[in-house]
Amino acid sequence: MTLRVRYCLWLGVLLRAAGAAAQPAAPADSPRPAPPRRSVAPADVVDAANALAPRLRLAPHDSLALARGRKFVAVLPAVGYSPQTGGLVEVAANVAFRAPLANMSTVLGALIYTAHEQAIFTATSSLWTAGNRWNLIGDWRVMRYPQSTYGLGMHTTTDNVTSMDYDYLRVYQTVLRRLAPNLYAGLGVQLDDHWNIVGRNGRGEVRAISHYRDGVRGRSLSAGPTASVLFDSRTNAINPLRGAYLSAVFRPNRRRLGSDTNFESLLLEGRAYLRPRRRSANVLAFWSYNALTLGGTPPFLDLPSTGWDMYSNLGRGYIQGRFRGKNLLYLESEYRFGITRNRLLGGVVFANAQTVSEDAQIPDEAIAKRFDKVAPAVGVGLRLSLNKVSRTNLGVDYGRGIQGSSSLSFNVGEVF
Repeated sequence: MTLRVRYCLWLGVLLRAAGAAAQPAAPADSPRPAPPRRSVAPADVVDAANALAPRLRLAPHDSLALARGRKFVAVLPAVGYSPQTGGLVEVAANVAFRAPLANMSTVLGALIYTAHEQAIFTATSSLWTAGNRWNLIGDWRVMRYPQSTYGLGMHTTTDNVTSMDYDYLRVYQTVLRRLAPNLYAGLGVQLDDHWNIVGRNGRGEVRAISHYRDGVRGRSLSAGPTASVLFDSRTNAINPLRGAYLSAVFRPNRRRLGSDTNFESLLLEGRAYLRPRRRSANVLAFWSYNALTLGGTPPFLDLPSTGWDMYSNLGRGYIQGRFRGKNLLYLESEYRFGITRNRLLGGVVFANAQTVSEDAQIPDEAIAKRFDKVAPAVGVGLRLSLNKVSRTNLGVDYGRGIQGSSSLSFNVGEVF
């Protein structure tokens, strides 16, 4: 059986399940189908499984269980593909729960091994205490990660590739305290440790990439405290229906804390979620992500780059690491809609654009530090509801960028 046939059969089963979960069965002696209801209750994969095989008697997800403090856990073994990894096998886990009078807390974890011999463990979290008094944010990664890079700036091509092989440890942890409704501030620590760095191109091992020498070989270490301010009026970060998210994180990296160089960075991020129609659960979402180097020279692998945000979602339509520079500006919009009335199946359409500054460490270079080119991308995606209460979806997205670039990505939860 071909992959195409398998996919069509899988989609057909889901569509059948979607219809079965959406409509109550009519009595056997009913002369005509019951008239459709004006509104249909949301459904997820558990409802679909029970509709297809009632003997399973799986416990449905319900909001009362969430209110009682129950944790919703989803563990998904999967095979997949991405341009930066090739084929992969993955075990992904998603945990969602809610403390009294608090936003939804989430923990996302993944263990991945790829055809390119990459081994990846990630754990990201956003935990809210009762009454949203405290918010604890974490991003932890351990990676054995051979990866391609294409140099600095926007005028690079995929033909001029450098293969970089390295090990990587990331520890980001932040504690935020509520100052006012939806407004938080706090401190944290961030560590980026790369070792066993080796870069090669068609001519052999490299000592510089786009004339940039810092952190290109051997080891690079960046460490520093962070100061953060956050405004977050969302109640569910997994799949927001409304609200806004505004964040600013300042990070000074210092040699006395172990960093190879002194440099300062500022991350400015904003997200907004609108419902174009009041009676519809469809959402129009916007995302702005801006990573700026305020001073100093970061190691090469710590420069802002495509796909290296907290959830590795920035820049759908391009391979991870496609564009890299001292400063990165990014904007994306996405429209999320239901395909079935019960929203077991949904879809998205999206568009994004990114640019990085052209700083190749060449004195008096006319193009240095200039944003003179933008790389756009567009795409579509499918959503399958894993949990209707936490609104957790399994997402599959396909994007197309310039110069024939494309990407296929999988996510548990929304991209932003």
